[in-house]
Amino acid sequence: MRLLQVDENGEFSLTKVYVNDTPPYAILSHTWGDDEEEVTFKDLKKGSGKKKSGYKKIQFCGAQASRDGLQYFWVDTCCINKSDLTELSEAINSMYRWYKKAAKCYVYLSDVSLWEPAFRNSRWFTRGWTLQELIAPPSVEFFCSHGRRLGDKKGLEQQLVEITGIPALALRGTPLSEFPVNERMSWAESRTTHRAEDKAYSLLGIFGIYMSPRYGQERAKSVLYSR
Repeated sequence: MRLLQVDENGEFSLTKVYVNDTPPYAILSHTWGDDEEEVTFKDLKKGSGKKKSGYKKIQFCGAQASRDGLQYFWVDTCCINKSDLTELSEAINSMYRWYKKAAKCYVYLSDVSLWEPAFRNSRWFTRGWTLQELIAPPSVEFFCSHGRRLGDKKGLEQQLVEITGIPALALRGTPLSEFPVNERMSWAESRTTHRAEDKAYSLLGIFGIYMSPRYGQERAKSVLYSR
């Protein structure tokens, strides 16, 4: 796992890859914008990307982590070298665990500037990957596009149950193995992903499955939907 480290000037840089003894970190949950506007691993290595619109949410995550006393944070757009297929495979299979182990998970709602009904209608609730990002972390905090805190998973539990159809017990950390497979599948039914294969890969942690991602194939879908 590769993290971002915040320095005393508020700047951030990529760390080494941690295998064990990962320091406490915050993690960002968000929806992707246009690919060309997201800050990538290559951008950070080259010291570029600051003019991209996606840089704003990375800055937000680093600043919020610092306010919470955390020196490290993780963002999926730029902490994974996606050109390295081995690293990408490990990241996809480890994603649920990484979110679960985060000291804080910040949900950045780029399409929410006010409270209701914008919160309920946020695109974040329709995306495949954000399902595990809501369930896995013990601490999930929601923020609007201006960086204002809207609440956390515990305080917003009733709204989250109504919006997502996920039982409160699952949101509170009850082992997912205690929920029937069909019920867990139902949580993802109305969610979509940019790539068809990610519909399955985003559920690996929900079902405790490990597989090597192979984009352009139907293998992932067939494995999950045959369970």
